Amino acid sequence: MADVRDILELERPPTPEITKEAILGVSEKKKIKPKKAHEPMKRPEGMHRELFALLYTDNMDAAPIFPTDTGQGYKQMKAKLGMRKVRPWKWMPFTNPARKDGAVFHHWRRVADEGKEYPFAQFNKQVNIPTYTDNEYRAALATGVPGVTAGGPEGWSREETDHLMDLCRRFDLRFPVIHDRWDRSQFPERSVEDLKERYYEICSLLAVLRGQETKTYVFDADHERRRKEQLRRLFDRTPDQIEEEQTLLNELRKIEARKKEREKKTQDLQKLITAADSQVESRKAERKVNKKKLLHHPLRPRPDATAVETAGIKFPDFKSTGVSLRSQRMKLPASVGQKKTKAIEHLLHELNIELNPMPTEEISIHFNELRSDMVLLYELKTALATCEFELQTLRHQYEALNPGKTLAIPTSVSSVADKSLATSSSSTVTSGGQQGLPVGAVTDAQKQQKPISEIIDVVGSPGTPPGVACS
Repeated sequence: MADVRDILELERPPTPEITKEAILGVSEKKKIKPKKAHEPMKRPEGMHRELFALLYTDNMDAAPIFPTDTGQGYKQMKAKLGMRKVRPWKWMPFTNPARKDGAVFHHWRRVADEGKEYPFAQFNKQVNIPTYTDNEYRAALATGVPGVTAGGPEGWSREETDHLMDLCRRFDLRFPVIHDRWDRSQFPERSVEDLKERYYEICSLLAVLRGQETKTYVFDADHERRRKEQLRRLFDRTPDQIEEEQTLLNELRKIEARKKEREKKTQDLQKLITAADSQVESRKAERKVNKKKLLHHPLRPRPDATAVETAGIKFPDFKSTGVSLRSQRMKLPASVGQKKTKAIEHLLHELNIELNPMPTEEISIHFNELRSDMVLLYELKTALATCEFELQTLRHQYEALNPGKTLAIPTSVSSVADKSLATSSSSTVTSGGQQGLPVGAVTDAQKQQKPISEIIDVVGSPGTPPGVACS
């Protein structure tokens, strides 16, 4: 085709430049710039939210000038006129049964409904106010009925009672209105509670006199007066009184929280004591069983490692198949904290026991039992120190609230007094026996005579006083 163009001397289109896109046949695509999301239009200051919602939508649509929903508009709908005649209406008078003055009113109404009762008359509900005769008043309301009441309140005359019942009938038992319309020029002042009490007393007396089995209501006027007095006092509180009440409520919540915390600590301490007692009993039972076995069998069998009950430390059981080192049984689990681990090491050093003894089967069992008892002792001493600290705190609070008085704590409950006596006696012996030593120096013999129960260090335990902590 190019040769034909050369012969005819036709213009030859310029050869396109050879590029990577031309070889691969990839057409250059126009880079479509992402449309920037329209920022939400802010509501102008001073414009109400409802008005702005009518003018603006999320799609940035302009407010419609005329209705756009013409799918089912009235313009495309044909009027469906029936073949029946239109029902005639008439301007006619009517009376309201709720009015006793015979007023006549007019309104439009269908001719077919002429003569029917006013439809809104069904909402005119009347309260059934009891009436009484002269004989009933003399028989019950003036003297009362035995077993029901001793009679009306003092000062209620026949005219005053009639006036009360007339007002109740006129104002449908709206006692605040009745109290407002009470004739104070002829009768003495009566409170709302007095009016209610007299009315319900009359109802109950008439029901008993007539033998009616209707539900009677008893109004407790004294309770109502107390209730209103409490509300009045609550409403008349000053800001200082409200703040004081709120402070007392906050203190009450704190006291309840401390009470729950003490109960929780008491339960934990009881669990530790129960665990220690059960461990002692189980060991006594094991010793009895071992003695009986020794009588029958001269050779003592090897104890079972899985039969050891640990109260302080729960060592893992190696029940899986395969080869394992016996020394792994003496490894402290991760649940034992660093503080307890240091206490165990210190106590083992005082007892001249190696930290890692020969892991025979019998030694590993007894070594684990010993460390478990050490942890149990540590926990018991921590709980004891916490209880003693709480006792001392309560004593100081008692002395602060009652100046000049001292709360005596029995020595059977607190061991602070025993420790102070022991400290004073030991200092006396030191000053007499070792005259060449400075004050506060401790000899090796005294270190060796130091009770093992005082070796565990619980100084760092939370809530422990400095004077109660063991060295």
